[in-house]
Amino acid sequence: MAPERAKPPHQPDPARVPRTGSHPTPRPSFTDRLRNDTVAGVVLLVAVVVALVWANSPWQDGYHRVSETLIGPRAIGLEMPIGQWAADGLLAIFFFVVGLELKSEFVTGALRSVRAALLPVLAAVCGMVVPALVYTTVQLVSEGGQTQGWAIPTATDIAFAVALLGLLGRGMPSGVRVFLMTLAVIDDLLAIIVIAIFYSSDLDFGALAGSFLVIALFALLVRARGIPWWLLLLVGVVAWALMFRSGVHATIAGVALGMVVPARSRAAGTAAPTQRYAHAIQPLSNGMVLPSFAFFASGVTITGGLAMLADPVAVGVILGLVAGKVIGIFGGVALMTRFTPLRLTDGVRLGDILATSFLAGIGFTVSLLIATLSFGGTEWDGVSKLAVVAGSAISATLAAVALRVRVASNRREAARQACEHGDEGTGGAAQ
Repeated sequence: MAPERAKPPHQPDPARVPRTGSHPTPRPSFTDRLRNDTVAGVVLLVAVVVALVWANSPWQDGYHRVSETLIGPRAIGLEMPIGQWAADGLLAIFFFVVGLELKSEFVTGALRSVRAALLPVLAAVCGMVVPALVYTTVQLVSEGGQTQGWAIPTATDIAFAVALLGLLGRGMPSGVRVFLMTLAVIDDLLAIIVIAIFYSSDLDFGALAGSFLVIALFALLVRARGIPWWLLLLVGVVAWALMFRSGVHATIAGVALGMVVPARSRAAGTAAPTQRYAHAIQPLSNGMVLPSFAFFASGVTITGGLAMLADPVAVGVILGLVAGKVIGIFGGVALMTRFTPLRLTDGVRLGDILATSFLAGIGFTVSLLIATLSFGGTEWDGVSKLAVVAGSAISATLAAVALRVRVASNRREAARQACEHGDEGTGGAAQ
């Protein structure tokens, strides 16, 4: 009788075995999780839901008391309600990160090549022009229309759009994320220009010149070696304060400061300053700045029920986000790829662009900011913000459906091609 063969030792699941040595892969820290686009989108959504529930609960007075509490140094004209601090102060940190991303894209990223960037750049322009036209048309044909809110549906929320793509877009071509990021970055840049030109109050040119001089000083300091971080922070705060006093929306200072940070590394194998700063600040931006702004901006008390959404302002915003973005981006790309030499790359097809255009209809952060700038303190303030939330929710739902359909279609196409290649290989071997 043959001796019983020893049983092989238990083989662990390869998917669970760390890839590097015998040490287990460390879990991502809390700050690492906050750098994740999906986590950032979820945190932002929670802030919006909490604000809406609280602002429409029996304890709504508490929400408004918190939002309207004055803080800040009165002596230098910076005593403001907490809600305004979230929009004018904290949000400058988010726009600083946007400025860093813009600088990186222009110097080393997708926007460094005019040819590669042209299609998503033009798509972003179409995706801003058409929603603005849709909104304005609704106001002009409606009694009591308010055209000053034309820019509200033109913005795209990078955090939400990329988060939803990450959640439901596994299986989409890699070029879709590049296209969406490029489109969203250009969208932010154009929105910043719109805010600077159309939503700035009476200008104090002395304060504006002072702000730009301080930004120039920041540009020199950030290139020097051995400058402590607290000094850069102090200079940045001074630039922001002067921009605020100038009448130009203070978030512009954040973008300008981000854009002057070097985007190339000083030595091989080291990260560029734009990457280092974005890595350091992104958890603060995603974990505190954006949720705080969303919390104070979206806490609308729905006094007239859902009838508020029948107001021409609400109809214009919702149609601009849901229909205008799709017509502008998808229609623009379809026409440009049909009648010009511009082409989609990296395996991206028009069906993928349709799903992407629904994602671009998620406005939230910048749309809520423009709603505040357009209608703050008026009867349309709550209407416009509720419309942003509703339009973004509809766009997100349609994007989720479109992404699932495209992922399934792409997988079927990949399986069909694999079968065809397998049949060709079998036929070749038989011969």
